[in-house]
Amino acid sequence: MCLARLVNLLLTSAGLRNETLRQALRDMLGKPFEAANVVYIPTASVAEAGDHSWSVADLNRVHGLGWREFDVLELNGLPRRMVLDRLLRADVIYTGGGNHYHLARSITGNGLADGFKEALEDRVYVGVSAGSMIFSRHLDERSAEVIGDSADLHVLGANTLQPPLGLLDFYLKPHLHSPDFPERDDTWADRIAEKAHFPIYFIDDDTAVRVHGDETDVVSEGRWRFHP
Repeated sequence: MCLARLVNLLLTSAGLRNETLRQALRDMLGKPFEAANVVYIPTASVAEAGDHSWSVADLNRVHGLGWREFDVLELNGLPRRMVLDRLLRADVIYTGGGNHYHLARSITGNGLADGFKEALEDRVYVGVSAGSMIFSRHLDERSAEVIGDSADLHVLGANTLQPPLGLLDFYLKPHLHSPDFPERDDTWADRIAEKAHFPIYFIDDDTAVRVHGDETDVVSEGRWRFHP
């Protein structure tokens, strides 16, 4: 459920990995990819240590869809007006995965929240993992304890977090049954669901939660769970 304004969100676990998800984006966009501009935001990935082949693969997958213009935008270190103008130039805002707390703090810390919301009103947003998690009003230090990823917040030198956008009343947790996250099985989801004080979607890497205003549904070639 969207709490505030009319937005078009395709919240994926691992990007546009199958034709069902790519077609969902085409339908939401309403025109061919080659007639549209996309801006790719890699900000969440830079807070992750180690090999970044997964991030490069996702960027290449998106680029390969054949856009009219493919822009790459880092949210930190640029003038606020420049960032917002680049968002407004795009038809699709695509935000990649990584550390969702770093992404959230980059939005709030750079004063981008209001401008981000404004841009979302006339554009399609695609999130990947961290990029899909930033919309929940429950994204804070309390939910970090429930979910069990407080370490991802603390590694940033932070103990508290302000939800950057707060548009959705549910929480999204990606990579259910993913081979890259072998601990994320049904037992893991059950354990979190028992403790959660908020609605939560668990989605696998072939699934997305689609939001259009107050309407929410699931697009999937895989597996997912919803706990109201």
